[in-house]
Parts: sequence; structure tokens; C-alpha cells
Amino acid sequence: MNWETSPLRVHDWIPASGHALRHAGIHFDAVRVDGPPGERIMYDLTQLTEFHVGPVIREATGARYFYFLLPPGTAKSYGWPAGARPLGRSSAGFAYVGVPALDGWTWPLDWRSLPTAEAPFVEGQLLHDVTRRVAR
Repeated sequence: MNWETSPLRVHDWIPASGHALRHAGIHFDAVRVDGPPGERIMYDLTQLTEFHVGPVIREATGARYFYFLLPPGTAKSYGWPAGARPLGRSSAGFAYVGVPALDGWTWPLDWRSLPTAEAPFVEGQLLHDVTRRVAR
């Protein structure tokens, strides 16, 4: 399959192979959550959206962060609980997120949920609600 023209390639910021750093706040905003709470949030979102979560990236090393990708400019619209860090444009500096290709060798990053035409991004309000519930 040609991933450059694949219908799965919803966003042009997804690399064709390997992985690449992308500037949060330009292509997307992200909410970073570490491993165990991230797994729980991912599970709950999967159930609530009937497997149409939107793009979620996981790191396989270190804290095993999950990155829930939102439309650019939306992460700062919510008051995130402790343990959830919004990444986007801010006066505090730049944030970059590693984005894996849709296929092939992308270690230590992988997609826990792919972006699709139906769910090109994670829905911010739903992610906020689930994240607050898991943080309690």
C-alpha cells in the first residue's frame, strides 16, 4: 500500500515512515498522560466512542506517556487535572510530540488509536470529562 496516498492518511503531518517531531499547537494540541492513567482513559474513550476515539500515540519507554491529539488551539480551553499536561502554543515555550508513521518500524512510538475521517482528532470535552473521572 502507498501510505502517502492511503485513505488512512488523514493528516499531512503524519510521516510516511519512521517517526517525526511535530510542533504542538500548529498541527494539533496534545494532552499527555502517563502510563496507567493513560491506559484507563484510553479504555474508557474506546468504550464511549465505540472504537472511534481519534488519534492517540503511546511511548513504549520511560513513563509510557499517552498523547491524546486534539484540534489545534483547544487544549487550553479546559482545566486539566493533575497528571494531564496540555501541550500547545504558549508563551512558556514550545512543545513537540513524536508522531509515528501509520505503518512500519516506529519504535518507541505507536498508535493506540488512528486518526480517521470520522474522528480526525480526539473530542476535547469527552477527553476532559474522562480524564477528570479517572483522576479522582
